[in-house]
Amino acid sequence: MASVSGKIDPVVRRITAADIAEAFSRGLRDFQAAPLYGLAFGALYAGGGIAIMLSLTALGMVYLAYPLAAGFALIGPFVAIGLYEVSRRLEAGQRPTPRDIWSAITSRAEIGWMAFVTLFVFVVWMYQVRLLIALILGVSASFASIRDFITVVLTTNEGLLFLLIGNIEGAVLSLILFSLTVVSFPLLLDRDVDFVTAMITSVRAVVMSPLPMIAWAAIIVMLLVVSAMPYFLGLVVALPVLGHTTWHLYRRIVAPLPEA
Repeated sequence: MASVSGKIDPVVRRITAADIAEAFSRGLRDFQAAPLYGLAFGALYAGGGIAIMLSLTALGMVYLAYPLAAGFALIGPFVAIGLYEVSRRLEAGQRPTPRDIWSAITSRAEIGWMAFVTLFVFVVWMYQVRLLIALILGVSASFASIRDFITVVLTTNEGLLFLLIGNIEGAVLSLILFSLTVVSFPLLLDRDVDFVTAMITSVRAVVMSPLPMIAWAAIIVMLLVVSAMPYFLGLVVALPVLGHTTWHLYRRIVAPLPEA
């Protein structure tokens, strides 16, 4: 189908759990084929989490560590852009270089708009957590340590209510952002489309295969949250594997362009 601009709209295909398993297997192989790139992007992601944690500690807001770890998964697709390019070049039989990866990312202005959408949702997540703390736990709620925060959350009615509402809101925000980005970033890197078309294609992919895609979203969130627990260090390996896997899943979701 041709779009108004004359470009061919991406064709979305249904996927199954078998497609996710195969994409994961290919993602692992890409990580093994170019481990330095994967570890570099993973270290960048983990380093960002550590820097934010240190800032929260300095500001006396260490109790936001759990919401941060949960919300940090939201910006994973943005950080993994370089990994998509590594997989794309490996798939084409090319040897990726830092210059080529940087050039591919910076030459596509539409990626910047998608990055803005991602970071905006992350900021909204952190602000709504702070708002919930003020409304449910008290405007003047303050905790000396993460242990004090966990104690209040798990042993009081107000804390359990905060945990319930916060997790529901977090799940909704995560699902929305996942639907907008799971295909968008790889598509923008692979083809000359605008970011609105990329987001629409991504949502179509989730709607067409809801159960497999929601399962994949749950896997991503669980792996990233668990990996973030040991001072974000697990993200050094988790991010590249998930990033490479996302590229190969994109290849199975979006049909290749027809031959000229």
